[in-house]
Amino acid sequence: MKKLIHKAQSRGFADHGWLQANHSFSFANWYNPHRLHFGALRVLNDDVIAPNMGFGTHPHDNMEIITIPLQGILKHSDNMNHNRQTVVPSEVQVMSAGTGIQHSEINGSLNEHLKLFQIWIIPNKRNVTPSYQQKVFNEGDRKGRLQTLVTSYEDTDSESLKIHQDVKLSRIDLVEGESFNYVLKTEKHGVYVMSISGKCEVEGEILETRDAIGLSELDAFKIISKTNCELLFIEVPMLKI
Repeated sequence: MKKLIHKAQSRGFADHGWLQANHSFSFANWYNPHRLHFGALRVLNDDVIAPNMGFGTHPHDNMEIITIPLQGILKHSDNMNHNRQTVVPSEVQVMSAGTGIQHSEINGSLNEHLKLFQIWIIPNKRNVTPSYQQKVFNEGDRKGRLQTLVTSYEDTDSESLKIHQDVKLSRIDLVEGESFNYVLKTEKHGVYVMSISGKCEVEGEILETRDAIGLSELDAFKIISKTNCELLFIEVPMLKI
């Protein structure tokens, strides 16, 4: 088994005034040669965006982009005819940038901060036709059990959003004292686990809010909640980049 620990305070941080951004992996002006990616996971940004502010129209290509709102109202626009599309914390948004997209992501509230995770996954197919999806995921469906959010187009799970990579993004909410066994897809995958909130034990390591652990070269692992906790799992092929 391989294991890496990323404590919340070890992340890169950028204060842009309107944007408070924490970077789990090298991004923009924050560079750490030891934190370039975790397998096919390239970016995990934990952003807080001021009211009525956001990312103006900008391009992407050949990247799978996943946005998970945690608080507030996200307004999305792009050149695929989505104009000020609303995405809220009960939903997840995915985009396949493929041959190229232009999009903007704005806080749709005039008085509430927007909090979200933005995740970039390196695709297994390049120059695909760009696409956009979003879906509601009920909070109750992850109480004590795994709720799958995103998988590959080749995966048979019909309830998840789809991207061009053999991944599994999922969430679970555990109450204090509850445990859960996570089983990996294959021995070629690894899992990046972030504590969204609360405190838990994973493979002998204590994770508190926004701490993360990356695990690979194992079949399964056990999580024990020390308090009520919310966890995000990003399971990816362990690509060598």
